[in-house]
Amino acid sequence: MSLASERRAHLAAQPELLRAIQRGIEKEGLRVDASGNLAATPHPAALGSALTNPRITTDYSESLLELITRPLPDAEALVGELTDIHAFVALRNPAEPIWNQSMPAHLPPEADIPVAWYGTSNTGMLKHVYREGLAWRYGKVMQCIAGVHYNFSLPEAAWDGLADGETPQDRRNTGYMALIRNFTRHAWLPMYLFGASPAVSRSFLQHAGFEAQLTQLSPDTFCLPWATSLRMSDLGYKNPNQSDLQLCYNDLDTFTARIHNAVTTPWPAYEAIGTHRDGRRIQLNTSILQIENEYYSSIRPKQTTGRCERPNSVLRQRGIQYIEVRCMDIDPWTPAGIAIETCRFLDAFLLFCAVEDSPLFPPPGFCRESQDNFAVVSREGRRPGLLLQRDGCAVGLRDWAQEALDRIEPYARLLDAHSGDGSHVAALELQRAKALDPELTPSARLLAALRDDGREFHDWTLAQSQAHWAALQQRGLPAGTLAAYDAAAQASLAEQAAIEAADTISFEDYVARFHAALGDAPAR
Repeated sequence: MSLASERRAHLAAQPELLRAIQRGIEKEGLRVDASGNLAATPHPAALGSALTNPRITTDYSESLLELITRPLPDAEALVGELTDIHAFVALRNPAEPIWNQSMPAHLPPEADIPVAWYGTSNTGMLKHVYREGLAWRYGKVMQCIAGVHYNFSLPEAAWDGLADGETPQDRRNTGYMALIRNFTRHAWLPMYLFGASPAVSRSFLQHAGFEAQLTQLSPDTFCLPWATSLRMSDLGYKNPNQSDLQLCYNDLDTFTARIHNAVTTPWPAYEAIGTHRDGRRIQLNTSILQIENEYYSSIRPKQTTGRCERPNSVLRQRGIQYIEVRCMDIDPWTPAGIAIETCRFLDAFLLFCAVEDSPLFPPPGFCRESQDNFAVVSREGRRPGLLLQRDGCAVGLRDWAQEALDRIEPYARLLDAHSGDGSHVAALELQRAKALDPELTPSARLLAALRDDGREFHDWTLAQSQAHWAALQQRGLPAGTLAAYDAAAQASLAEQAAIEAADTISFEDYVARFHAALGDAPAR
């Protein structure tokens, strides 16, 4: 029996472990006006405080909502709650639909893109200044690209049969890092299957300066003809200074040591900007990264943080709690931006990544081959005969995709044995069809819809967004659920006010304490 078979048997013999798998979603989306232009209004008070509402906050821009579910035990409940949150926003802020596409709506001049505001507390100002720093470093336009983050965790007891280590935390850390390596090896696969951003409007390209690199599909629409995800390509959101920042996915200690180094090492271009202008702070520091979350990657190890705690420090202290998949595009055909079937496939895929053997990457612990595969699939994943690299050898994307899906199938069946239906295998079969026929992928469907409808990318996306918005309003919410969301919104406003009233130190002192919370450089 293979190692993977033994591990699957371990899980199959303890169905309570599968029942204890948790998943959550953080879904971003721009608020727009009736014409599909970026909303210039403040974060709606009816949605609560962006600082303290656990379900509705903002990402980079004041106009970029982030809707957050609880960790939940199955995909149906997960998408149900995410749809409920969307419905609440639609009911309480009906005039501003959420743009249901990863690539942005029509944007105003960069100076007029509002940076998210979280109030006057030190905690809120830290979040705001970090985002101001992003604007100085990378510009505001790229920060308006939106996506879906998928969080996934296995119960502590599951790692006893899946990973080595002296303590439960050691086994958990080893197991999640192995999952991350396997995900990295196969990250091109969800890009091919779910990438849904092959096109953009001219206005985005004019802001971003990429117009010459794309093909003009119609007067206002540009694309890469074989692309799956411009968002995740080198045309999308990326941090140029991070190109040489190669993190180690072989062990958590080295991973956190390299993050610590990036957060504490000055970068000349950012030193030239400085930390203050006209008497106010404009970035948190002049390091390669202001904070750990500035590092942009397709997957992250995560641990819940409290106020003034640092992600790197809590990872070292408490270990990895869950992983966050960050490469999912918004699905423009679903009101919540992600389909139940997609979640079911991701669960099987991530379980596969956790259970299958995951050899260490060669020194320095970073896989350039996997990064290159991810990049080429983002830009031209549907190109006929496309070849990827696997262990130094060329392999056809179509062949590798079918092989990978065959290996994922036992995990879909394992989840179905727990759920008592065939929903995970059915979700996997939908992906098999895409592997055989690229025209079934979301990226191909989107380009076909633009050609068939004869509409611009902006107009098509606006129509989709408005139709979803109307459906969400018509769907509504049960009275009790609506009241609970209203109460949570009001409570969050009160909580923000209490935080603001409780501050006793200056913002500069608070920033100094925040930096000190990073601690000394960990041993490598």
